[in-house]
Amino acid sequence: MITTKYQTAMIDGLKVFYREAGPANAPKLLLLHGFPSAGHMFRDLIPLLADRFHIVAPDLPGFGQTDMPSREQFTYTFDNIATVIERFTEVIGFDRFAVYVFDYGAPTGFRLAMRHPERITAIISQNGNAYEEGLSDGWNPIRAYWQDPSPANREALRGMLTPETTNFQYTHGVPDTATVSPDGQSLDNFYMMRAGAADVQLDLFGDYKSNVALYPAFQNYFRTHQPPFLAVWGNNDPFFLPRGAEAFKRDIPAAEIRFFDTGHFALETHAAEIATVIRDFLSR
Repeated sequence: MITTKYQTAMIDGLKVFYREAGPANAPKLLLLHGFPSAGHMFRDLIPLLADRFHIVAPDLPGFGQTDMPSREQFTYTFDNIATVIERFTEVIGFDRFAVYVFDYGAPTGFRLAMRHPERITAIISQNGNAYEEGLSDGWNPIRAYWQDPSPANREALRGMLTPETTNFQYTHGVPDTATVSPDGQSLDNFYMMRAGAADVQLDLFGDYKSNVALYPAFQNYFRTHQPPFLAVWGNNDPFFLPRGAEAFKRDIPAAEIRFFDTGHFALETHAAEIATVIRDFLSR
């Protein structure tokens, strides 16, 4: 049986919680989660891969079991989150690794890849976008906040932090919602209800515009370095469209694109299928 260990690392005074599994001498795989989740979203995937890979799945700053310092102590930007995760990989000895990115994990992981292309052996993107055409109209309220960061536009986004919205993210586009466990979204809602968590997330909604501004730089990295690339995409995602997955081939012609008949949180329904594709991809 695969044993998963639950550990913490101190990164410049910040406690980063992470899951770890697999042989220490196996090829390394870093899993980066998205909004509004944490490393627990990989609970089904990790046992399916840990016999062949050394896997680490940290909770990002402000998420899950990792510290959520006050907004006065830590500025919640994707640049700062990427810096913490970059230092985290150095502290735990992840010198060369493949990276699996999802949602918020994508701009985090792509920043790591741009900063240290020599460390990246492959990229797997599960609904992790890097192209304007991949953004659906579901982003319009957040775009309005980017264009006018007024208190009114910020407050309008609080509706995206409710249990109802979390449920929508987990179930929209899933042919049979009875196949989606309530456990993951319940845990996400628990974390979201902590004091101060909502304003942390609103800060990140606002800063997401920095990721879109970096899309040309991400794309230049893809063209220049041609990392082995696999996209595994829930094709009914209400936020990141299939066009965003197909666009990777524009910059990485050898990229492999696989679609699954599910929604945003594809691992909730297709962990086994995605694991099979990943095992084949990384073995090559």
